[in-house]
Amino acid sequence: MTLESKHKRLASLRPLCPESVASLAAAWDVRMVYESNSIEGNSLTLRETELVLSKGVTVSGKPLKDHFEAVNLAKAWEQVKALAQPGAELTERDLLDLHRIILTRVEDSFAGTYRTSAVRIAGSNHTPPNPIKVPDLMEALFAETKAITDPVERAARLHHGIASIHPFADGNGRTARLAMNFVLLAAGYPPVSIPVTPREAYYNALEAADSGDFPTFRAFLETELHKELDHYLEALEQPTSSTDH
Repeated sequence: MTLESKHKRLASLRPLCPESVASLAAAWDVRMVYESNSIEGNSLTLRETELVLSKGVTVSGKPLKDHFEAVNLAKAWEQVKALAQPGAELTERDLLDLHRIILTRVEDSFAGTYRTSAVRIAGSNHTPPNPIKVPDLMEALFAETKAITDPVERAARLHHGIASIHPFADGNGRTARLAMNFVLLAAGYPPVSIPVTPREAYYNALEAADSGDFPTFRAFLETELHKELDHYLEALEQPTSSTDH
């Protein structure tokens, strides 16, 4: 089944049961915070992330920075959900605000601002552009992606564009994934969390796009989106088939 047909199936279930959606979202939100931070080297486990977010505790033996990263990303995600109403457009200002939330109390001097120095991406052959070019490149990226009508293509292009330009001194990956999910949510798709396990596949797909092979990254995103759609459809369609209202 195609992404479009699954998308239509999900749309046909609307309005979604608030209790079902809340339950799905709560578990997904914790998993996304854990996975997105873990990709970037955060040491908190899924269970520890859940404790930090639900109980506000600090985990013994883990850096305070890791706790702040979990709390910050959860806050930034709440901001995305609030802004990504049907048909909403992500602006450059929105992106900078999300980045500011992500790096608050982690790297305050970099939070919410584009980088002013050269950076390298660990383990990558890609060299991000000169910092002087970053503002113009970001403006062009938003103009380019706004013109794309297919939301999955737009989400993938925006994610890769941010990762490639690497506009921030830190927090690029987390910000790129939030931007991608903003586009998906606003178009009625479920958000996508990149699991820790295929991290190499994720990086390889981004590297392929850096080299001009964008379809490989688009295909990677589609595969993950299929999984999320299947999960939502299975959970939301089950009550209608198994109970009589």
